[in-house]
Amino acid sequence: MTKLLFLEPVFKERLWGGTKLRDTFGYEFPSERTGECWAISAHPHGTSIVRNGPFSGTSLHRLWNEHPDLFGHPKEEAFPLLTKILDANMDLSVQVHPDDVYAHRHENGELGKTECWYILDCKKEAELILGHRAQTREDFVRHIERNEWDHLLRRIPIKPGDFFYVPSGTLHALCEGTLVLEIQQSSDATYRLYDYDRTDGNGNKRELHLQKAIDVTSIPHTDENVKSTKHRIGNALITTLAETPFFSVYQWDVSGKASFPAPGRYLLASVIKGRGELDGCPIHKGDHFIVPADSGDFVIEGDCEVIVSHPSSS
Repeated sequence: MTKLLFLEPVFKERLWGGTKLRDTFGYEFPSERTGECWAISAHPHGTSIVRNGPFSGTSLHRLWNEHPDLFGHPKEEAFPLLTKILDANMDLSVQVHPDDVYAHRHENGELGKTECWYILDCKKEAELILGHRAQTREDFVRHIERNEWDHLLRRIPIKPGDFFYVPSGTLHALCEGTLVLEIQQSSDATYRLYDYDRTDGNGNKRELHLQKAIDVTSIPHTDENVKSTKHRIGNALITTLAETPFFSVYQWDVSGKASFPAPGRYLLASVIKGRGELDGCPIHKGDHFIVPADSGDFVIEGDCEVIVSHPSSS
């Protein structure tokens, strides 16, 4: 029987957050401005805690260091990925993330941050910002200096079920009324370029990182399209959402019973809809868990959707 490692998320209050994480998934938290659920994380800014089995109460960071067998004896020093759910109750800042080389040099050895988004829910006629229209760095800076944001930024309409790959260097922002599952490199390196001149509870504007953002933004912007493929395993439709140098991401849509072969690596899993059982262990919407690397074949039975990922190096 597969022994799943269920994880207790870490919640982050944000200026732009709301209550959708509680309303949608039943999570408990005190703040009415909860913007982020760090669901599967070993990052020092917020590490998940195992909530079941012999490792109950152990942080994912400690588990990674003390029990490498669970992860197939990985070569990475630190747990490489981070799964989040974000409640954009208000527009997020227009921002960009560095690549590994820049982050290592300027952010005390931090990883860069390539990420992807699966749109869980959004308001009617919702959109997000992905990329820009500048053709040169001089043109990019000129638009910023003139506050020509409407001309500079690319806005894209979205709907539930959409998927976006956001490599480091991509200017981006989630917009109001969007609930997103995000899979990313385990990094907290973010450079704000524009924050709508908002102020915090003390009347202070949030810090911008103009020069770093200008340094790392890819110019001109190019869309890095990822190929989506589908195949069936029994009563499960498997959609490959992305296979990138940093991670691979899949959607498992199970309606009935499906027998999965041994993965041969550890998997990160988030149940985004419905409920079921994995080798007899109940799973339901809002659960986040790791399938250990030494797991054998397993069976999922029920009616549920699961977003699954693994690092590309594992």
